[in-house]
Amino acid sequence: MTKLIIFDLDGTLIDTREDIANACNHALEQCGFPQRSLEEYNMLVGRGIDNLFRGAMPAGQVSEDNVARMRSIFIPYYNEHGCDFTRPYEGIMPMLEALAAKGLHFAVASNKYQQGTEQLVQHFFGNHKFVKILGQRDGMPIKPDPQIVEEAMSAVPGITYDEVLYVGDSDVDMQTGINAGIRTIGVTWGFRTREELEAYSPWRLIDSPDELCTII
Repeated sequence: MTKLIIFDLDGTLIDTREDIANACNHALEQCGFPQRSLEEYNMLVGRGIDNLFRGAMPAGQVSEDNVARMRSIFIPYYNEHGCDFTRPYEGIMPMLEALAAKGLHFAVASNKYQQGTEQLVQHFFGNHKFVKILGQRDGMPIKPDPQIVEEAMSAVPGITYDEVLYVGDSDVDMQTGINAGIRTIGVTWGFRTREELEAYSPWRLIDSPDELCTII
């Protein structure tokens, strides 16, 4: 029996690609670097903002100083513009309502920085109670390290690994679930391909949010 569903955020619950791309391109421009196309961000997102910057800037310019410069520009811009184009994927809201009616607990485990994660979850899903909203934090490992899963599970006393599902759209998400020893569900509407997800043999692949309700 499933008691807790841990969701990735970007590419799983909400389509954030355009706002992330705009903020990162703004930071690239301010640093004097060429911008990236929207399509390139499909592969750049999902591994934390520092890795986003390392992947977005020209290879010969990658340094910790430039990563810090990018971060100092990106975060205030994204905090202001992170909801300009971002929206929940079609079917996400009724899916959450249906799962909540079954008495399931929800958590978010994201590689987006903590402030941004909290802001977006509150903005779009403020009516739903998430037992944990977890993003990238200083001193904490990012996904696919399983610690974030264990932290989410700690909010549900007595829960066991076979009562947890991890839902995400990328190889990082599938690896996170595998590393944590829990079932994974890959969603095909996000930033990555079905083939990428299939390579990690997820417990299920789903093409629409309502399929998750059927599985549960």
